[in-house]
Amino acid sequence: MSPSALTTENGETPTDVGLVPNPNPSITGPWTVDKVLQTIPTGKPAEDTSSPLGYFHILERLKTTKREGWRRFGIDRGESISDHMYRMSMMSMLAPPALAARLDMNKCMKMCLIHDMAESLVGDITPVDDVAKPEKSRREAATMDYITQRLLGKVDGGRVGGEIRAIWQEYENSKTLDSLYVHDIDKMELLVQMVEYEKRGKGKLDLGEFAYVKTKIVLDEVKVWAEEIMKEREEFWAGQEHVHGEAGVDGGVAPEKKAKQDAYYNRE
Repeated sequence: MSPSALTTENGETPTDVGLVPNPNPSITGPWTVDKVLQTIPTGKPAEDTSSPLGYFHILERLKTTKREGWRRFGIDRGESISDHMYRMSMMSMLAPPALAARLDMNKCMKMCLIHDMAESLVGDITPVDDVAKPEKSRREAATMDYITQRLLGKVDGGRVGGEIRAIWQEYENSKTLDSLYVHDIDKMELLVQMVEYEKRGKGKLDLGEFAYVKTKIVLDEVKVWAEEIMKEREEFWAGQEHVHGEAGVDGGVAPEKKAKQDAYYNRE
């Protein structure tokens, strides 16, 4: 697009349409879906209709909302929530044969693409945001009810909405092998992204606190991948001093941050 296309007829520069406000703005009083919907610049999506168009609009927020953990380190133009979920889905296809035979691979791929869908309105709540797990869960469940009932409840008789809600709940419950695998893929994708950002930072960006998630991977097959990416990370740092988040406080993570990480991930 040429520069002239970014000006109006009277020569004024319009608002940058690529800038999307934080989807988790300050809300007065208890957080509700409807309070957040009132803040959407493009307007509240159409509800209780047989068309999925409102749902399509909500999905755009996943494309344009950045993952908050990286933003704390100055990576303002990093991955979006949907970037993260897309690579997770592609990664999930590569389960080793012995593990793949025990998984519903089709459902796992869907779960990867669904598990953070509530962040379209809730935002990306991180371990250091001091939002208690019950409150985080309440907001996310309310958002999924909104999406699957108010936006999709009358689309194809609510069939797809019901499937999305059930898959999301299975992930949240973390009881089935499929859900445990996707939780592990979630952490593995973060580790890969961590190393990629560090390499792009040419040794001036230490994201080692995120390596903590390696300790929360439960399936042996994914642990093998985690060991490989951590070996790659060590080769990159080549003896330079850096944070070893997988070692917690002993690895350079502040005690208060380690406590928040423990609380956040132990509640899965």
